[in-house]
Amino acid sequence: MNRRHFLRAGAASLGIAALRPALASAANRSPDYARLLILVELKGGNDGLNTVIPYAAPRYAQLRPTIGIARDQVIALDGQTGLHPSMQALMPLWQQRELAVVQGVSYPSPNLSHFRSIEIWNTASASNQYLDSGWLARSFQQHPVPQSFASDAVVIGSAEMGPLANGAHAIALINPQQFLRDSNLVHPVDISGVNPELAHVLEVEHEIQRAADRLRPTNGQAMLRTSFPPGNFGNLVKTAMQIVADSETRTEQRVPGKGVAAIRLTLNGFDTHHDQPARHQSLLKQFSEGMAAMREALVEMNRWNSTLVMTYSEFGRRAGENDSRGTDHGTVAPHFIAGGAVRGGLYGVPPALDRLDGNGNLPVGVDFRSVYATVLEHWWGIDSRPVLNQRFPLLPLLRV
Repeated sequence: MNRRHFLRAGAASLGIAALRPALASAANRSPDYARLLILVELKGGNDGLNTVIPYAAPRYAQLRPTIGIARDQVIALDGQTGLHPSMQALMPLWQQRELAVVQGVSYPSPNLSHFRSIEIWNTASASNQYLDSGWLARSFQQHPVPQSFASDAVVIGSAEMGPLANGAHAIALINPQQFLRDSNLVHPVDISGVNPELAHVLEVEHEIQRAADRLRPTNGQAMLRTSFPPGNFGNLVKTAMQIVADSETRTEQRVPGKGVAAIRLTLNGFDTHHDQPARHQSLLKQFSEGMAAMREALVEMNRWNSTLVMTYSEFGRRAGENDSRGTDHGTVAPHFIAGGAVRGGLYGVPPALDRLDGNGNLPVGVDFRSVYATVLEHWWGIDSRPVLNQRFPLLPLLRV
């Protein structure tokens, strides 16, 4: 049994997944991991054209005669572009210039398979390249998170490690309440004198317990006044914010542990091949209200300026609707970046509806790895080239 199998076995008893990084040499400069990164995965391939809508383009209505959003319903961002009407909760962020919209995001020669494309996004590979570790995992290997942190990252509501796979010291809270409850079952054991393989298993359990101790609410748990929206995504946001709040409480009490450097949430259901309008409306409403609650909670904790929230999805949808009042797998999509340090506005390349390829797909405007490079360099202060394997243009999204 290899080391990775041991890690999975140790985590399985708690209903979580844990991955331990290999030893990494010290970096020349220390990343600012006190600046939190929150990733929100829009799983299934979000329909970008009905999210950030080119409402002034005549071709939009022609391509989507039954599922297109009427011009008088769009929440206008400028004279050409607007948001889906269910995304009203994002407007305070937009008006405060704390929300950036990057349009036309994908990569050269996009792959339209769910499995392969999300693998490309998670590993930051080219479409014809196969990497075995996530881009955040490589970042944390090359630039380790301080040992005073509870963990490198937390994944909430999913067993998939995504960009943290194969190298990050991360915890997946598949069932957050079960994790907090079952972590009490792991007790320290003297590992001196045992064989190396058993010692490793016991050390994994110790790491899980230490992380759990630092993430578990304390008697002095910070009580947030923020009201969170109902539903699964609202609960995930609430869990994430409580983890942040409790780490702040522990810091004030001089208890070791500073939370985590990254948190990943997943909102499922964006594979809208049929009957898209009502389903997509509900998903965008959940996302927008969850984002608004996240901002309110982070402002309450005085963490909004030191937190960056970023969406990603495996691909967008085709420009034209299909025969089932839905959309099929496509190429590009817009993505949202929010936070108190964000330079709000529209970035990237607007959808060129008059330049569709032979399959009815939009041309790529921004390589997603430029977004990753911007996060690494302008948010954490990390040289992105060793992590992403080449240099990508940075976007002027952040106040640095």
